[in-house]
Amino acid sequence: MRSNKSVVIKVTLYLITLVVLVYVMVYMPTPYMINQPGLAEEIKPMVSIPAADPEEKGTFMLTTVSVSYANLAMLATAQFNRNAEIVRKEPDRNEEEYETQQKYYMSSSQSSAIMAAYHLANIDYDIVPEYVFIVGLYKAVAPKGDFHPGDIIRKVDGQSIGKFEDLSALMAEKKPGDQVSIQLERKNNTLDEQVELIDISENKDGSKAGLGVSIGEVRKVDPAVEDQEVKFVDTRIGGPSAGLMFTLEIYNQLTPGDLSKGYRIAGTGTIAEDGTIGEIGGVQFKIVAAEKQHADIFFVPMNNYEVAKAKADQIGSKMKLVKVQTAQEALEYLRQLDPKA
Repeated sequence: MRSNKSVVIKVTLYLITLVVLVYVMVYMPTPYMINQPGLAEEIKPMVSIPAADPEEKGTFMLTTVSVSYANLAMLATAQFNRNAEIVRKEPDRNEEEYETQQKYYMSSSQSSAIMAAYHLANIDYDIVPEYVFIVGLYKAVAPKGDFHPGDIIRKVDGQSIGKFEDLSALMAEKKPGDQVSIQLERKNNTLDEQVELIDISENKDGSKAGLGVSIGEVRKVDPAVEDQEVKFVDTRIGGPSAGLMFTLEIYNQLTPGDLSKGYRIAGTGTIAEDGTIGEIGGVQFKIVAAEKQHADIFFVPMNNYEVAKAKADQIGSKMKLVKVQTAQEALEYLRQLDPKA
């Protein structure tokens, strides 16, 4: 009997130890995140233009960085992965806000890419504000309303809100402590509530009334010719760094011929309406992602070139790195290319 009890106790202790070990290694949170190469994805399936020229023998690809919350097991393996980077989490990081910000950056990037492509293709267009939404909540002073990142602000005191100016004009007539009625749209549901305005001034010399939230505006880029309107399919990708590659894909579809010329063309970089390319973070991970998808060419912002070149050399990549400051430079490079044999 004692022998059987001893076995039962040992097995129980073993199972308890195993459960604790699994929890510690897999489920226990840590204050770290791991950045790694993400994906290099073809852009053409993401873009829809009724009047598009369908010819594209090669492909344009955006590149991403994979960001993961690290458990102890991941931290241990990351130490031996030369393509992984361990970073500390941002303090008080709100995941709902972060995801909303990334979607907003992507939406803004797509709008800028459309405008840049229209400029390059000499297509007239108008900017049409569609709605404003909540990107995040103030940290210094808590808002008095039940606000969530992603909420669309439809009305304030019965007045429709369609752009930044509508909201700022209405708030200019208010003072902290005033009550306003607000209509929100959250996940296709309409919510009505009374909200007390707070003081959002950044100095002690005066007061400024506000909701206590940061706001984003969604705008539609409306071309003069209807069948040249660009639409994007919904993706899970966030951030602003695909702007340049979106611009190249859109321009290629809007104009006759095939800029890709049979090459697999990857790259990164933010884009402004005038075609100016901005630097991005994590270019070393994007180089690896592009290499895994056998890219021939990689467009890289000027200020990211040295880091990109060092990573390409480290992994023995044969990709042609092309540093660019404007979308026009990228187009000129592609135009002088001979078609891929």
